[in-house]
Amino acid sequence: MYDVPVFQQRRFIFMAEQYVTGETLVGEIVTQYPEAVEILLSIGMHCLGCPASRAESLQDACAVHGIPAEQVIEAINAKIAENK
Repeated sequence: MYDVPVFQQRRFIFMAEQYVTGETLVGEIVTQYPEAVEILLSIGMHCLGCPASRAESLQDACAVHGIPAEQVIEAINAKIAENK
């Protein structure tokens, strides 16, 4: 389970690649990086398939859910990097 305290514990000083940014659409993340779905679901983003959420930026989706976007972006990028 990913939650904000876990994100805060998993600080990465340097990340070689940033696959996802706050401007990346949720639909793009789901399609291009299916390994990120687990993180999105664990923080309460359960409507990943609905048309509105797929066209929403990750930053906007985080704001709607009251979750710090930078921590989610960091966790997703780390998960993607693990699978590369």
